[in-house]
Amino acid sequence: MATSKIKKGDTVRVITGKDKGREGKVTAVKDGKAVIEGINQVTKHAKQSPGNPQGGIVQQSAPIDLSNVMYVSKGKPSRIGFKVEDGKKVRFAKATGEVID
Repeated sequence: MATSKIKKGDTVRVITGKDKGREGKVTAVKDGKAVIEGINQVTKHAKQSPGNPQGGIVQQSAPIDLSNVMYVSKGKPSRIGFKVEDGKKVRFAKATGEVID
């Protein structure tokens, strides 16, 4: 799969689905999906274990497809592009022109 334009630690806005308009920080990216803090919450039934002695019903963030989120640059949702600066490939926000990393 091609390099993802969204990386761990980016702030993104959900552009479609039940959480449309909400923003959060990306905690993980894998296989074209991202896990975002507080977004796409699902209820799981956790069995008792040494790591989870209480067990019970827990809320956790489920992965959301990268096509359903946009990077947020200075409060504006923006597409991400790549350019070479000083011999190094960097990401930049197309809406503001700001270099991300």
